Amino acid sequence: MATHPFLAPDFAVRWSQLVPAAVGPDITEALARAQRNLDAIAVQDSATVTFASTVEALERACDELGRAWGFVGHLNSVADSPALREAYNAMLPAVSEFYAKIPLNEKLWSALRAFAATPEALALTGVRQRLFEETMADFRQAGADLPPEKKTRLEKLESELSQLCQKYSENVLDSTNAWELVVDDESKLAGLPARAKEAARRNALAKGHGSEAQSKWRFTLHMPSLEPFMTYLDDAALRRRMWEGSCGVGATGAHDNTALVRQILALRHEKATLLGKAHFPDQVLERRMARDGATALHFVEDLHARVSAAFAREAAELERFAAERAGRPVGRLAPWEIGYWAEKLRQERYAFDEEALRPYFPLERVIAGLFEVVRRTFGVQAVERPAGAAEVWHPEVKFYELRDERDGRHLGSFYADWHPRESKRGGAWMNYLLTGEPQADGRLAPHLGLICGNLTPPTGDKPALLTHREVETIFHEFGHLLHHLLGEVPYKTLNGVNVAWDFVELPSQILENWTWEREGLDLFARHFETGATIPQELFAKMKAARNFRAATVTMRQLSFGKMDLELHLHPERYAAGDLDASIKSAIADYLVPTEPAAPSLVRRFGHLFSSSVGYAAAYYSYKWAEVLDADAFTRFQREGIFNAVTGADFRRHVLSRGNSEEPMALFKRFMGREPDLNALLVRSGLV
Repeated sequence: MATHPFLAPDFAVRWSQLVPAAVGPDITEALARAQRNLDAIAVQDSATVTFASTVEALERACDELGRAWGFVGHLNSVADSPALREAYNAMLPAVSEFYAKIPLNEKLWSALRAFAATPEALALTGVRQRLFEETMADFRQAGADLPPEKKTRLEKLESELSQLCQKYSENVLDSTNAWELVVDDESKLAGLPARAKEAARRNALAKGHGSEAQSKWRFTLHMPSLEPFMTYLDDAALRRRMWEGSCGVGATGAHDNTALVRQILALRHEKATLLGKAHFPDQVLERRMARDGATALHFVEDLHARVSAAFAREAAELERFAAERAGRPVGRLAPWEIGYWAEKLRQERYAFDEEALRPYFPLERVIAGLFEVVRRTFGVQAVERPAGAAEVWHPEVKFYELRDERDGRHLGSFYADWHPRESKRGGAWMNYLLTGEPQADGRLAPHLGLICGNLTPPTGDKPALLTHREVETIFHEFGHLLHHLLGEVPYKTLNGVNVAWDFVELPSQILENWTWEREGLDLFARHFETGATIPQELFAKMKAARNFRAATVTMRQLSFGKMDLELHLHPERYAAGDLDASIKSAIADYLVPTEPAAPSLVRRFGHLFSSSVGYAAAYYSYKWAEVLDADAFTRFQREGIFNAVTGADFRRHVLSRGNSEEPMALFKRFMGREPDLNALLVRSGLV
């Protein structure tokens, strides 16, 4: 084993050597090296400072630490174990404090300010000017100009927040894994698709429930199990038990996140006030497209006003439909009824069942089709490396290379890990492990990234057959990955996905559009047994049903954005009393009325509380970016979804440019104008 495996500079990651025992020594060493680099910048003579000795040196100072801690954080997400959790938590305070101290280092800040006064600084242009301006803004936004006593408190706040957020995440993961529902009467599973039933039977066997001769069925709160159960199962009592189980995630006993939510909100508010802002959203959004909490809230409330009438009609329609089919008076539905009756209504209206699409979406074909879409559109080719050619963290993980189709240049490599495990957090995400450095020829060395998900796994002799929503998820995360792997900015902190968070979802969300186009689907949507494409009749039903309950889907996302902003704009309202009641009163107009009322998502909302910032005060950005993607895709629709010129323009103006310019400038360069909100409403069928 290498002396410091987490600090190894090799592009080929030796995952087998990245063991919990190495975390403490390696991160301690990385912290020491990074501190020496920072000290060297800080002690310079102010009369001789240069761009290279300050801004560029700062850009490189923490490379080893960032890489090593990134590996630790990634393994914590995909390979959780008691030993790794202990090692991660042991180093988390030190790492958090270290990063918090960088912009609060007075000598470091003095060196940067000294450079700012030089003729060289005043003459900067292009990406060098952008790096300088962003670096100075980073320091100011993080408190560089604060007096010493406030800096000390800010350092402590950052450390406390990181620990509280980690505990929040652990509670969500542990409570998710702790719950199960085992059914021993097959008759109770009426309505459940055969695929989901077989997966549950095999899951039960794997956990020691039942036998091949005496079957039992085990269901969990992981999405591939939860979603079909809540959508198709006829037994309302069992659906209620599953719903109650999901409501308990992060909300009961030792895993109750209520106190953590309140602590995190309070500390974030204190942080914002220390930094001279009225609210946490104002502090977070200062340099994002929205600029402040009021603008973000206005965006959410504006969309709410535009769809509220349609939302009310959809809710009333579903209540009437359920009453008619169940032979009962019209009234409020229970939360565990919404998905079930909505699916029944969709099937009746469009003669369309989502499950009918699954045979056409085997995972391997979807991946191959995705690669063909991006080849035709953006001129890049993804190639799978043979098993064993690169080390991986789990046998299911695959490794790929991305090459430029024009000259074969190796742009980057990536890992893909698609199925749920108890040691892996929920959801789907992209991350980067390495950002390539400039080489002698001026080009960047290859980047290294990853995509993860919790998609439907294979069952028995059948491959992993996905829902269309899961197909969208793959395309979405690959859009993020392309944003990283195609980055051409020579500075890491400006490259790839290091952009304003209300812009970062544009590359991911725009790629989802290809999963709705016949021309795109025909590249990969083929029956896993016959190889046939989706029949035109089924495709027509799929398209017709696309905007089914579109207002409800939109309002759900807006409710999350509204809740996020309310919590962070008015934390004092949620500091005591009934947390769910307080949240409900703030977002009542955004919720489907149910009886009983459903608790809020706040205790298991990892987007908001699993990291010190993350999507906190910024969940609105999903809808914000959806406006951008709906509008940007209209150009592809006009010019051809596989138009190489259009794709090259998007690659050149958006995917490759990172944060080298203001996001709105990049969007306008691609579209020739500012975004049009109406494009999203048109696509959703709401105008």
